[in-house]
Amino acid sequence: MTVRTRFAPSPTGFLHVGGARTALFSWAYARHHAGRFILRVEDTDLERSTKESVDAILDGLHWLGIDWDEGPFFQMQRLARYREVAEQLIAAGKAYRCYMSKEELEAVRQDQIRNGLKPRYNGKWRDAKEKPPAGVPPVVRFKNPLAGEVRFRDEVKGEITVENQELDDLVLLRADGVPTYNFGVVVDDLDMGITHVIRGDDHVNNTPRQVNIFQALGAKLPVFAHVPMILGHDGERLSKRHGAASVTEYRSLGFLPEALSNYLARLGWSHGDDEIFSKESFVRWFDLAHVSRSPARFDPEKLAWLNQQYLKQAPDARLAGLVSQQMNFGPGPDLEKVVSLLKDRATTVAHLAEAASMFYRHDRPPRDKLAAHLDQPKTREALKAFLADLGALPRWDRDSIAAATKAALKASGLKMRELAVPVRVLVTGREETPSLDAVLELLGREEVLTRMSHYLQGD
Repeated sequence: MTVRTRFAPSPTGFLHVGGARTALFSWAYARHHAGRFILRVEDTDLERSTKESVDAILDGLHWLGIDWDEGPFFQMQRLARYREVAEQLIAAGKAYRCYMSKEELEAVRQDQIRNGLKPRYNGKWRDAKEKPPAGVPPVVRFKNPLAGEVRFRDEVKGEITVENQELDDLVLLRADGVPTYNFGVVVDDLDMGITHVIRGDDHVNNTPRQVNIFQALGAKLPVFAHVPMILGHDGERLSKRHGAASVTEYRSLGFLPEALSNYLARLGWSHGDDEIFSKESFVRWFDLAHVSRSPARFDPEKLAWLNQQYLKQAPDARLAGLVSQQMNFGPGPDLEKVVSLLKDRATTVAHLAEAASMFYRHDRPPRDKLAAHLDQPKTREALKAFLADLGALPRWDRDSIAAATKAALKASGLKMRELAVPVRVLVTGREETPSLDAVLELLGREEVLTRMSHYLQGD
């Protein structure tokens, strides 16, 4: 048997991190078993589905490196197929046309609520013999078994059993011929030969209904695996209020795709104590047996730490290209060299770009910060002497700058921090930077002298 999995998003927004993790798990399972991964777009929500959302979802998957073997398939292009299967079920006595109006359904619902009953369709047209009302377009309903139970095994949750009496006759096709979620999913999974359905456990309550439809069609059930939800730090379902919620936002914030993929892979699944691993290792290791039954909590700080580890290992040329997309500064030193110096301290590309800006734009320090470092006569005189020594260096390199710094400390009696911090403030506007000699070397002699002179010789 060839393993066939699928990812089936609704194009009503961007690719949420929860959906991205579902896609990642389904993709990895197919790749692990040398199977096929299918992309299907469930676009039957006509009011909310948009082409922009489709493009955003595809773009997010591409960025994460999740490729598909077949598709994307669109449900709205398969309406004739859903009608065909619905007619087969009607002909077999397993579905029927229902002519109840919305007003009738609401009246029944309100009456059931008043009587303390669970609101549900009352089966009026299930075995009706009366003549259908003229001019009323019917929906097609499934004849759910009235007795017995639905039983299936979930690879994450274990055995699940639901009494059929808890389920009503769900709508398969709406009056306009558009399938409901539960019907469209079953027909698609059958037609596309899906062997393993891996999805979020918010769908687990739909599965008994789908199992009954599969069985009514005489079809073999796929393997089901409902993965745990992703929660925010407060234990609530992850949403916009917890911070960035879409893959696109994390890209804009400067996260690397391999870091986000690595982090999502560890949300609800584990391989021993491994925290950092390649996508190749993930595919080799991934199985459903190690998917947790408990909800996973999204930790932005841990994601930032993981992204930092990937930034440290990323090629300078690649990072320079990403940083340049977030910068609009003037001339300066080679960006790859700047990135190489700064990347160990950065948590995102955006953070890296902000740090790099000091080499291409002189952000003049506030007066109070400047005064705090220059008001001491001893410090000012040491800085002026250091400026002169820098200007007289025969070579502008780290060793020469380090030697000049050491000489300035000896001559002034200042401690390293008492000299280095004021110099940093003068040339970068910041109190903390990487090694002073490395920063000055990259800035270049002319730029360093110009920036320091502006404050030390201007009064």
